[in-house]
Amino acid sequence: MSAHHQTVSPIVVGLQIGLQALFALLLVFVVFITGIDGNSRWGLILAASVAIAVAYALILLSHTLRSAARRIRAQRIWFVVLALLWIALVIVTPYAAYLVFPLFFLALDISPPRWEVPLVLLLTAASIGALGVHGEWTVGGVVGPIIGAGVALLIGMSSLALRRESEAYERLYTDLLATQGRLAASERAAGVLAERERLAREIHDTVAQGLSSITLLLSAAERKDPASAARSQVSLAREAATASLAEARRFVRELVPPPLDEQSLGGALRRLAASAWAASELEIDIRVADALEIAMPIQTALLRVTQGAMANVVAHSSARHACIEIVREPDVLVLTVEDDGVGFDQTLVERDAEARGSFGLRATRERVEQFGGSVRISTQPGQGTRMTVRIPDELQ
Repeated sequence: MSAHHQTVSPIVVGLQIGLQALFALLLVFVVFITGIDGNSRWGLILAASVAIAVAYALILLSHTLRSAARRIRAQRIWFVVLALLWIALVIVTPYAAYLVFPLFFLALDISPPRWEVPLVLLLTAASIGALGVHGEWTVGGVVGPIIGAGVALLIGMSSLALRRESEAYERLYTDLLATQGRLAASERAAGVLAERERLAREIHDTVAQGLSSITLLLSAAERKDPASAARSQVSLAREAATASLAEARRFVRELVPPPLDEQSLGGALRRLAASAWAASELEIDIRVADALEIAMPIQTALLRVTQGAMANVVAHSSARHACIEIVREPDVLVLTVEDDGVGFDQTLVERDAEARGSFGLRATRERVEQFGGSVRISTQPGQGTRMTVRIPDELQ
């Protein structure tokens, strides 16, 4: 899908530019025609026209304000100023009545929905009344503004409907891009999980099975000839093979997440706390509701992140207590892993990890960022460690 997207309909843009040009031309016409007619108040007319142009320009510039509330308030204040200046100019010269047509569209653009028609009618009445003040009560002077108001309402309402439709399409397009991004992240996560499972099977079926066979053969050799002079070397070889087998099985466990009890992430974490993390004297508090529904790719990511964090807690923190918590906040899932251990200097640890080519924390960040999430670590030497992971909730 193309990254370029036109947010406003070209028809709306063209209409706005055309109306702005029309307003400028009519204002110049008023100044020019009154000058030719030798109006004794031409200086006043010029000053009022300049003031009107400034007010109109300020309305246009208010579109640059980021705050919608401030933008709307500024537009409406300057429109009131513009309307009062226009009424004053119409009282001085009837030619200014022509400006009412582009003012119709401006009123429709910035006024609240329930004020659109009454405001146009008020401008129409002001234009007709001003023409009457100059003694120009004619059929054209009355019917002309009324027809102009009707045309402005028809075109203005159509333009507003077109703009709202364009904005609705823009929101739909933004939602579609966000959904596409989440889908791509889920597919990447599924691909990574499938590759990890493939590697786990390969290690289990080749390296682990081979080491298991070697261990059995060496054990049999020890039992067959216990008085052999090479028995100590055989024992050392068996112990090395046993240690390598345990390491290979650990790799397999880390590559493949433990099974989820009916898709319960809390159940998987409690099993890990009772098995893989139980060897230490660490007290682990699991605060994850079994009823918490999470999309499977995100469950896997949270489980992997927790495994990595707890491996560091067990190996390095000297903590006596750790807490794992997963909660659902509006539109986001929050994982917190906290311990009361020795903490660390985050800058020094990251620098050392980069020098040694270690990628534990970097892998955690990359895994979370695949789902549009973020990782934050709060720690100081002697003050424990707190890791907070926030991932957008796909089920919301």
